[in-house]
Amino acid sequence: MNDNYSIEISDLTKVFGSRIIFNKINFKRDTPGLAGIAGPNGSGKSTLVKVIAGLLTQSSGTIKHYLGGKEVHQNSVYSVVGFASPYVYLYDEFSALENLEISMKIRGLKPDQENFKALLDRFTLWPRRNDPVKAYSSGMKQRLKLIFSVIHSPGLIIWDEPTANLDSDGKHRVYELASELAKESIVVFATNEETEIGMCSEVINILDYKNNK
Repeated sequence: MNDNYSIEISDLTKVFGSRIIFNKINFKRDTPGLAGIAGPNGSGKSTLVKVIAGLLTQSSGTIKHYLGGKEVHQNSVYSVVGFASPYVYLYDEFSALENLEISMKIRGLKPDQENFKALLDRFTLWPRRNDPVKAYSSGMKQRLKLIFSVIHSPGLIIWDEPTANLDSDGKHRVYELASELAKESIVVFATNEETEIGMCSEVINILDYKNNK
């Protein structure tokens, strides 16, 4: 899936005005597995994952993505990173299938109907595949966002608060899928849930990166 994906983060820093969100974070990984970003609500977890995913710019430091030993150009990061969070936008007027087709076409990829069905089935959304997303519950939308993040088989999968709005069955499905994906990709949980942190082989505690040294 990841075609030898790796990531290297060096001295990553983000400052808003005089407030240090995080300072000089270093992280390197070249093997599949689960990693975590921990911290209480409002600590900067979401800001960090947005920076890693290329949705926000850092104040200083570098993030380098590699595929097959070659650095991925900044304009192509979206092709190797999958990102899901409660605040990711969906096209409410379109169905789940239409949303997935749009996502693939934006990336220049051919829609894979078999993969769509497998993932929608996994999250019990297949029977509602043709309904407009605006008719979905918050939990259904969250499950669809998780599907969005993996539909293009990225090397790095970032899930910000992945089990928000999900019941116990939904959480179990997320953990099961994450464990499977982590056999071939790097999966990152940004969370303050102990269960999710406990699944991770290494964890960045964002509170450890608040100093100005």
